[in-house]
Amino acid sequence: MSARKVTIERATLETQIRVRLDLDGTGEAKLSSGIGFFDHMLEQIARHGLIDLSIEATGDRHIDDHHTVEDIGITLGQALAQAVGDKQGIQRYGYAYVPLDEALSRVVIDFSGRPGLEYQVHFPRERIGQFDVDLIQEFFQGVVNHAGVTLHIDTLRGRNAHHIAETLFKAYGRALRMAVEPDPRRANRIPSTKGVL
Repeated sequence: MSARKVTIERATLETQIRVRLDLDGTGEAKLSSGIGFFDHMLEQIARHGLIDLSIEATGDRHIDDHHTVEDIGITLGQALAQAVGDKQGIQRYGYAYVPLDEALSRVVIDFSGRPGLEYQVHFPRERIGQFDVDLIQEFFQGVVNHAGVTLHIDTLRGRNAHHIAETLFKAYGRALRMAVEPDPRRANRIPSTKGVL
């Protein structure tokens, strides 16, 4: 399997994003979105996914954080799609259950080539500090649309909004790690009966 390192840059009138991604990293994270809580969540993806992730982002945050968070999702999705290439030799599917105290979430991912998000998450409040929790779904929708993955995200229980959010991102990182891991029994084959994903 060739090196799975990519750099993607995306510039619009609203945001400027650069994502560097190494799927075979060690969990190193260098994050600069300007949104402290969101950087903390992105770090969970890197650490638990054992991917090296660098994100530099600037945007129209004088309006709100929506465009910055969504566009980071879009750019990360593009990076993931490029890094896995034709998906030859990967596991394809990944899943994880992650608890944090009273909170428990499940994430299941399929590098199917078909974007789809099922997001069943309830937060007990609208904000974590200054961060609007609705933006978490926007982030994952951006990833899904541009990585071409099917993603199911469910919070099974939880009362603390920070705990709930953290379980989502940790579980996503772990499910992602499983899905993109090389499959030694399928080293030169596409993991599909169709022969293409």
